[in-house]
This record gives sequence, structure tokens and C-alpha cells, in this order.
Amino acid sequence: MSISVLIADDQAMVRAGFAALLDAQDGIRVVGQAADGQEAVGLAARLDPDVILMDVRMPQLDGIAATRRILGPAYPAAHVPRILMLTTFDIDDYVYDALQAGASGFLLKDALPEELVQAVRVVAAGDALLSPRVTRRLISQFATQKPRASRGGAQLAELTDREREVLVLLAKGMSNTEIASELFIAEQTVKTHVGKMLGKIGARDRVQAVIFAYDAGLAEPAS
Repeated sequence: MSISVLIADDQAMVRAGFAALLDAQDGIRVVGQAADGQEAVGLAARLDPDVILMDVRMPQLDGIAATRRILGPAYPAAHVPRILMLTTFDIDDYVYDALQAGASGFLLKDALPEELVQAVRVVAAGDALLSPRVTRRLISQFATQKPRASRGGAQLAELTDREREVLVLLAKGMSNTEIASELFIAEQTVKTHVGKMLGKIGARDRVQAVIFAYDAGLAEPAS
């Protein structure tokens, strides 16, 4: 089954370039293009895409507001899409809000073609896209822009010691492979721990787990 993609960006050349690249890939098809957030919300409900490439800054309705509407309880489509935010800088002032709104990650607009294709496949599979470098800077951004919420005690109490270790390493931006190497366990075991941990803390993906880890005091800004 192919991955259906909606592209939302106010620059026609960017939309056309992304569409041409993605349509040329096996198992990926672009089902629509939107020039602003308002149009993206409407097309998302009508086309029911698997993945939305969403520019953060757009006229009419910005990408964050559009993400909130699409991932909100009133969204009418059959299933909720995964949203991949497109940014000009590796940490945009608005990325934190986008991730809190439920976006599955973000990608630089100047990313390599193969990185864009891989990003679409990653989020379509239910994973979050957040590199270690960006994770470190994102945590720093949390500290400067948002006060620590000091929450999550009840959920933390539900975690086993191993699940807590996995959460801490995940919040550093480590992949499952890297966590497995760090803890000397099998990668499949890491996947099992991650799945159980996400369920216990109420996080939909790794991005939300990073936010939780910061709020709970398990992740600190880079020094």
C-alpha cells in the first residue's frame, strides 16, 4: 500500500519540487498541494492523507495552527495523518509549539532529497523524526522559552527502571540501535521497552516523549 502525502507550503516552487521528488518514489504518491494552512486543513479532511508536509510559516493560517486543527478532536477524516513540519532553520522559534500540537517531527527545507524521502517513510511508519543534534537544541529551546512544568510524577512511577533508562536515552536523541548498544540489550528489546514506555506516559511518539522527559525533569539543556 502506498503512502499518500499532502504538501502544504506557500512557495509554489517548493511544492512542485517536493511533489516531483516524492511522486518518483516507489510506494509514495502526492495526493494534493496547499498554498496556506487554511487550504491544508480543508484538503487534509477531504483527501485523508497518511502524511502531511507542513510549512511552519504560511499566510491565512500558519502551519502550527493548521496542525492543531488537523490533529484536534473535531478532525473529520477517517484517520489522523502524521504531520512533518518544514522549517528554514534547524530550530525555529515555533517548532516547540508545533511539536506540542502533535507534529511527528520536522525537517529542514534544504535537506537532501533522500532525507526527505526517508523522513516521509519514517513518520508514515509511526515513528517520530528527531535527530540527536536537533533534540539537544530542542531541549535548550524548551528551557529558554517554556518554564519546566514539573509534571509526570504519576506516569514516571509506572515505569520500570529499564523503561526509565530508555526514556532518558531517547530524550538525548538516541536511536533504538544506539540505545541497544548503550544498554547492551537487543534492538527488538529496546522497541518493546519504547512501546510500553510511550503507553505508560501517554505519549503518541518519540517527540512527545522528549517533551514529557523535559517536563518531568529527566532531560536537561545542553551545556
